[in-house]
Amino acid sequence: MLDSRVVFLDLETTGASADRDRITEVGLIEVVDGEPVSEWSTLVDPGRAIPSAIVSLTGITEQMVAAAPSFAQISAGLLQRLEGRVLVAHNARFDYAFLRAEFRRIGICFRARVLCTVRLSRALFPEHRLHNLDCVMQRFGLSCASRHRALSDAQIVWAFARELERTIEPNRLAEAIAVATRVPTLPAGLDSERFEDLPDAPGVYVFYAPDGAPLYAGKSANLRARVFAHFSGDEHLGRAQQIALQTASFEWIETAGELGAALEEIKLRRQLVPIYNRRHQPSQAWSLSWNPGNTVELIELRDEVDLASDAVYGMFRSRGEAFAALRAIAGAQQLCRILLGLESGPGPCSARVQGLCRGACTGHEAAALHTLRLAGALARLRLAPWPFAGRIALREADPDRALDEVHVFDQWRYLGSAHTDAELAQLAQQRTLPPFDADHYRLLMRHFRRARHALPVVDLSQKGPQQPVW
Repeated sequence: MLDSRVVFLDLETTGASADRDRITEVGLIEVVDGEPVSEWSTLVDPGRAIPSAIVSLTGITEQMVAAAPSFAQISAGLLQRLEGRVLVAHNARFDYAFLRAEFRRIGICFRARVLCTVRLSRALFPEHRLHNLDCVMQRFGLSCASRHRALSDAQIVWAFARELERTIEPNRLAEAIAVATRVPTLPAGLDSERFEDLPDAPGVYVFYAPDGAPLYAGKSANLRARVFAHFSGDEHLGRAQQIALQTASFEWIETAGELGAALEEIKLRRQLVPIYNRRHQPSQAWSLSWNPGNTVELIELRDEVDLASDAVYGMFRSRGEAFAALRAIAGAQQLCRILLGLESGPGPCSARVQGLCRGACTGHEAAALHTLRLAGALARLRLAPWPFAGRIALREADPDRALDEVHVFDQWRYLGSAHTDAELAQLAQQRTLPPFDADHYRLLMRHFRRARHALPVVDLSQKGPQQPVW
């Protein structure tokens, strides 16, 4: 890592968007052959107001930057310090995106080889859940003079790099760095600069054909790694390569976590109907409804179905799939097809004639016993009633990127995601529930089954003081 010309860098900014926000401070340490040769920092006039939350976090006020140079004024000297160096930063895609955006505004196309120490930390210490700079400092006993100031944070990144060299076996560290800095070979005509800004973060991405038609929408816990995989030449990703060869451009949306990415993917696939996702488009959802004493009926899962009180079993994409499941149950359990509603008539059923029914339709098996066996077979398919008193919020937060999202659900329905208190209040008070959605039901069920990774639940239906959401 340190056997070449390296710059350890940190930026302070007015917010999280490289397109909308601006740099307020730059701090960097130049390292050559493993030895620091210079440190440099400067405040930067962003040319706009600094939000109070940012002032509280960094201590950088508008009065402090009023007399500072603009980015254009420091650009020449900064570019001289950065060109030809490996750029090392914690959550490097954030800093790199801001640098590229600021240079782009003054007509300079800035590109650099980038190494992200968040990504290194995740690769080398997978047993830890959090890898933001505060956690790294605590883990390695590091300290700095002024947290959330550019030069101090750059010094922490430099100290972390030295700890990695001291504690990690050299070949393992070199391999992790090689993976973290790998760049794919891109098809001719695809804008390579777009790849420079891809974050190592959860989100969704969309590939477009030359005529603008959506080709494919996907999600990933790591957008950069997943998009790169489409262009990696991996023989196991034949379909991904097929899509990549037709891709002329792509877009992405960053999310706070994997649940948000999955929800956004469902929405995008339905809105855009990409060519390679069409088989994933939503279809009608069917289920089996049964109460003892009645035959099994097929019902379409609509708003009026109450999973808390109705005996509803299974979730199928078509009537044929639901019938097939019922026939499979009949065969496996030797149940009567007439009593199940698969056949009509006085009996015996066709399965009894073939010796595949125990004879409830001919009096050879007690109806009560048949009912018990059917109940046992259906029990594993029963759809879960909503397990909460009312509306809930699930919060995803990524402290490495200072990104928060709150997802709101009620009766398995997804109402939307909030990024502010006002948006959350609106979702909490929304009276009309959206239609029942099988994809959202499946997604939430998978989420709650991963108990160890499930997000904390905040009950929005409480009348009294609630748990904090943000």
